[in-house]
Amino acid sequence: MAETDWAAFTDQTNARMAVNRKAMPEAVSKAFAELARAAIAPGALDSKTKELIALGIGIAARCDGCLAFHTKAAKKFGATREEIAETIAVAIYMGGGPSAIYGAEAMSAWDALG
Repeated sequence: MAETDWAAFTDQTNARMAVNRKAMPEAVSKAFAELARAAIAPGALDSKTKELIALGIGIAARCDGCLAFHTKAAKKFGATREEIAETIAVAIYMGGGPSAIYGAEAMSAWDALG
């Protein structure tokens, strides 16, 4: 697998998502954005924990965009490299071999999006 420039990847994905936000403003700009805000808002779980859960699901689902955006958000909410590593371990446990590969990609994103 080629080395990923995670910053460029997030910029490219943001640009592509902007096209969708413009084409589907109700679904993407409003509805999905509000769902994301509500889901990550602190409640019984803090936002960092919720982003770590989202990252684990992104690894298990093999979603490159999820790796980039939830790694960046987890870092914003104060996640440590050790917490990322434990999140990856749980995702590998739940997702098997494919999650091991995407876990390596998630750690690469963590290291690159510093």
